[in-house]
Amino acid sequence: MPIYAYRCDECGFAKDVLQKVSDPVLTVCPSCGKSSFKKQVTAAGFQLKGTGWYVTDFRGGSAPATGAAPAASTPASSDGGPTTEAAAAPAPAAAPAKDSSSN
Repeated sequence: MPIYAYRCDECGFAKDVLQKVSDPVLTVCPSCGKSSFKKQVTAAGFQLKGTGWYVTDFRGGSAPATGAAPAASTPASSDGGPTTEAAAAPAPAAAPAKDSSSN
C-alpha cells in the first residue's frame, strides 16, 4: 500500500497516511477538524536510470562503457600543459621473435 502525504491548509498540520489506492481521499483535518486536509504531490521513492534500470541496481559493478575519462586525471607535462595519452603511457614491450631455425 502506498503512503500519501497530507497537509491542512488552515492549521498547517501534516501527516503521512498509509492507504489503499482505492481508499477515498481524506478531507477532514484530524488536528483542527476543518475540511481543508489535502493530499500533497510528493517525489517517488525510487529513481529510474537509463532504459528502466533502478539507480541501486548493480551498485559497485563495472563503470559504464560510455563517457570519457575526467580531464582532472590527465597528467601535466613539464611546461604545465596536459600531455597526450600516448606520451604519458609507457610503450608496451615487443614480443620476442620466434626462432624458426631451431625447429
